Amino acid sequence: MNFSEVFIRRPIATSLLMAALALVGLAAYPLLPIAPLPQVDFPTIQVTAQLAGANAETMAATVATPLEEQFGQISGVTQLTSVSALGTSVITLQFDLNRNIDGAAQDVQAAITAASKTLPQNLTAPPSYRKVNPADSPVMILAAHSDTLPLTSVSDFAQNVIAQQVSQVSGVALVTIGGQQTPAIRVQVDPAKLEARGLTMEDVRSVLAAATTDAAKGAVNGARQTFTIEANDQLTTPEPYDDVIIAYRNGAPIRIRDVGQSELNVWAPKLLAKLKTLPELADVSTDQQGNAPILTVTINRDAAARFGIQPQQIDATLNDAFGQANVAQYFTNVSSYFVILEILPELQQDPASLNARC
Repeated sequence: MNFSEVFIRRPIATSLLMAALALVGLAAYPLLPIAPLPQVDFPTIQVTAQLAGANAETMAATVATPLEEQFGQISGVTQLTSVSALGTSVITLQFDLNRNIDGAAQDVQAAITAASKTLPQNLTAPPSYRKVNPADSPVMILAAHSDTLPLTSVSDFAQNVIAQQVSQVSGVALVTIGGQQTPAIRVQVDPAKLEARGLTMEDVRSVLAAATTDAAKGAVNGARQTFTIEANDQLTTPEPYDDVIIAYRNGAPIRIRDVGQSELNVWAPKLLAKLKTLPELADVSTDQQGNAPILTVTINRDAAARFGIQPQQIDATLNDAFGQANVAQYFTNVSSYFVILEILPELQQDPASLNARC
């Protein structure tokens, strides 16, 4: 008698056994663990760098390329990808499965240090790296809201209090903040008024950079007491910037309010309000896309040489006027804010404003 003979001679018992196995399988099927991706921790490091006002091509050429050249020399790199957008470059490095992630992080830091000499010196945020897992996804999303405080205050609280406390919880790998609105003091000037007074955007930029500071001032050591020196060297509201003196002409001071204005605001509401005025809007494109609108400025090098103007000065002037570059920074007890130099908003909307000499 073989093994199959028992089931052949007892067909009813065999049917009941198969039915029981089917019922057990149906009951156990919903309990089976199913993962969309294999639970494999690939040693992956992501490097991010920011340069305010730079388009995608500039970020790729001046920031991503020097970093990629150094990262390509690291042993064990199996995949190297980069994405450059307006003001940001993100480079992702994936290593062999047998490569220790901590050792790879040290090599990445060494490569960033080696590439720092070839990167732009005015980076808004220097290259920083973090360990990531491409299979990971957020497991918890928290929303912050207030009926009494402005969104800027809520953003500060979320970034400086909530995010730091959550990061300290055991098992939390990464905390990211999205949708925050960081305020900034915007100094908006009129290039025509600057030209009439013989000034340039670079003159305004250098003055603003020196107008606010937060440096050590020392102490006065008396016979019985020691006094710490403090000064009102930080400008934390827009009004004092209007009184900043740019230069003197014919013995009279020229202030910011003579050529422009200062205001404290955030960029997101302006962009949102503008988009709401376009009901026919079907899509939004950025310069990361190939068909995005690009305004090209052609430099007449012969004419520039006659006036003693270098292309670097032209790039710096354009960036000061349209790049919304950070020219200074002031600090509070819990956070810091930037001072941004730009031309008047009505001039930013018209490409013809490029013809104004600033």
